[in-house]
Amino acid sequence: MNNQNNLTETQARKDDHIRICLDEKVQFNQVQNGLEKYTFTHCCLPELDYKNIDISTEFIGKKLDSPLLISSMTGGTENAQLINQRLAIIAQKYRLAMGIGSGRVIIEKPDIAKTFQVRWQTPDILLLANIGAVQLNYGYTWRECLKLVEILEADALILHLNPLQECIQPEGDTNFKDLLAKIGVLCEKMPVPVIVKEVGNGISVTMAEKLINMGVKAIDVAGAGGTSWAMVESERSDNKLKRELGKIFANWGIPTAHCIADIAKKYPNIPLIASGGIRNGLEVAKLLALGADVVGLAYPFLKAAMVSVEALEELVELLNEEIKTVLFCTGNENINTLQKSDSLTFQP
Repeated sequence: MNNQNNLTETQARKDDHIRICLDEKVQFNQVQNGLEKYTFTHCCLPELDYKNIDISTEFIGKKLDSPLLISSMTGGTENAQLINQRLAIIAQKYRLAMGIGSGRVIIEKPDIAKTFQVRWQTPDILLLANIGAVQLNYGYTWRECLKLVEILEADALILHLNPLQECIQPEGDTNFKDLLAKIGVLCEKMPVPVIVKEVGNGISVTMAEKLINMGVKAIDVAGAGGTSWAMVESERSDNKLKRELGKIFANWGIPTAHCIADIAKKYPNIPLIASGGIRNGLEVAKLLALGADVVGLAYPFLKAAMVSVEALEELVELLNEEIKTVLFCTGNENINTLQKSDSLTFQP
């Protein structure tokens, strides 16, 4: 386990991540999320009443009023606590799913758990705890993961995979050996569903198959096209080698749309979260049409959360209206009919 100094470094890193994501140029600049090649066929006579458009859905047994997920972002500091509290207010009001930032520090420093805890604000939502899968090679077992879930009163556990980020992060944990089998053991032991996600470089259909076979209940592809965590770590590093490494791999990864399309085609029954560079409701609708069940956004929510709860309300209402407009203008009354339609076409 890390010592007190390392815990302080971890907390500082979390605030660094927030600042860099908002203030520095760390978005993918050569690779897009892949959705730019997909277009909807307009329906000029939808034969629908707009007020009956339904964007509610269900994900791993929980009813959601909207297919939006507030992706895991932060925790561990006073700044992060404020962000999480504002996000929680919105998640509860609009019945969105919400992920919590990486919770390793909670296990090692329980007194900062309050900066992550939002269940008291969100009694009805789908709440997802989160920890790096690589920690299973650094002293963690299913017991620590269960403790995290219990502290946060979460409905499921996200295991995030971030090999590229760990390579560039000065204090990165890079032993990923035999991790797949340990994920399998964790899935057997945990009383809640285990979700595996990337952090912005994508999950291939080949890797999805391995994870599904290990007992993973849902996958968040978190593909390329949004924030480049290689660039984030490059920006915060004082090490010349690490800074250059981050720049070289700034555009590494599989675009989000490719991940969803490939996995949904081969495994249509596995619950899928699409995230990675999603910026508006039109893109959300495209991913739903490609086979995603829920769509996660981080940067837009973080940016609004730094302003106010009102800014978050405006964001969610706009996103929801954009999704509804797509459904209406393609002649689909709900998400299920959209996914069964041929409204979305690929333009090479």
